[in-house]
Amino acid sequence: MNPYQELTAQLARRPMVCLVTGAAGFIGSNLLEALLRLNQRVIGLDNFSTGSERNLAEVRTLLGPARWKNYFHIRGDTRDLETCNRVAAGVDFVLHQAALGSVPRSLANPIDSHSANVTGFINMLVAAGDARVKRFVYASSSSVYGDHPDLPKVEDKTGRCLSPYAATKLMNEIYADVFGRCYGLETIGLRYFNVFGARQDPAGPYAAVIPKWIAAMLRNEQVWINGDGQTSRDFCYVANVVQANLLAATTQMPGALNQVYNVAVHARTSLNDLFRLLREKLTPYYPDLERLHPAYRDFRAGDVKHSVADISKAKRLLGYEPSHSIAEGLTEAIEWYCRRLGAPAKPEVMKPSMALSE
Repeated sequence: MNPYQELTAQLARRPMVCLVTGAAGFIGSNLLEALLRLNQRVIGLDNFSTGSERNLAEVRTLLGPARWKNYFHIRGDTRDLETCNRVAAGVDFVLHQAALGSVPRSLANPIDSHSANVTGFINMLVAAGDARVKRFVYASSSSVYGDHPDLPKVEDKTGRCLSPYAATKLMNEIYADVFGRCYGLETIGLRYFNVFGARQDPAGPYAAVIPKWIAAMLRNEQVWINGDGQTSRDFCYVANVVQANLLAATTQMPGALNQVYNVAVHARTSLNDLFRLLREKLTPYYPDLERLHPAYRDFRAGDVKHSVADISKAKRLLGYEPSHSIAEGLTEAIEWYCRRLGAPAKPEVMKPSMALSE
């Protein structure tokens, strides 16, 4: 067995109490599902500003009442310290996912991003320290690399932040390091690279590229690419992120604590290649998609041109080994995207009825 398989076997036999902030969100609900499958007791905190009751309902349906009984949800906001203190009491480890994501959102409203991502973060650090939790694992972001030109991205080489969102995530890392040094709090930060998968919202102005493009394809809408399509990303399926969180929460490897780690696949995919891959995955459902082509517009402010992660540190100190490539992740997630968007989920019942123009 690999380290993650060994860990899941151990956790299934050793229930603990886990706090997941942002539990009704995309990544948070996937963590919730994984923890409950492993017989853990989970407290979830979410104010439903970006998460949804629908995500929790889906997890409840997937797991059934026997496992769902181990979940307790608190509707609240990390920006309220009293709420943070209440949810952290008696917890073994914290998986902090609550945040306002999106570079464009932070450019439009930097104050809200700072309040949710920085004030909420330090509140949770204080609450975790006062509650003497065993470990505080938090979501950072590849955006902290900013304008540093080196590829692949290595944890100790960052540039200037290119957006308020990136600045908030860098501040999280600084505060986590300070709390480790000053208060002895065990923390691990995970720099996520372009995560995708089930329960990722395809709607709204700040939707991520993969669900946004799938939605457009299935609705016979134009797919837009910012720039010339050569922009590349290290797309990471959510199962890899779940693995990294659980490994980080439980690792006993010397030198692993109070560090930050890249969570990705170490593979570059251009936006042009991503479009072709999505079209290929969806064509068995809608054959007319084979004729679909994207349109191009100006490069988006605050973005970087290329991003790919060096994941050797996470492999060495956490035992992280990605289980899914981008293609494997899309194969696993595509039916969920189709169901959420109201399209039939099986090729044999799909109707090739879309009228797509060149």
